[in-house]
Amino acid sequence: QVQLVESGGGLVQPGGSLRLSCAASGGTFGNYAMGWFRQAPGKEREFVAGVTRTGGRTYSADSVKGRFTISRDNAKKTVYLQMNSLKPEDTAVYYCAADFSAYIPTGIYEYDYWGQGTQVTVSS
Repeated sequence: QVQLVESGGGLVQPGGSLRLSCAASGGTFGNYAMGWFRQAPGKEREFVAGVTRTGGRTYSADSVKGRFTISRDNAKKTVYLQMNSLKPEDTAVYYCAADFSAYIPTGIYEYDYWGQGTQVTVSS
């Protein structure tokens, strides 16, 4: 079993930055691909970015490419999402997820473990 706890959300003005963290416990962190998803009110949960087990490859949704960067530190059992140039449409609850996979899944049903989410609000 893997437990995931997100942190770092908050209120930020448009154009600002935030860094989300997701700390894992239980299991062997390096065995899991990690992903970030988000869910805005009234919308379905959507893939934001993912990273392979070693951190050697990442993949991001088109909506965040060039603005968001996912990374991981396996020694600290933590995955990060650096978010720059934030827009009001980035407002959502952000979730991290883990999947026992050698690639980067993008579907919500492919992930085995989820955190509880952290709220990100982009507003002036």
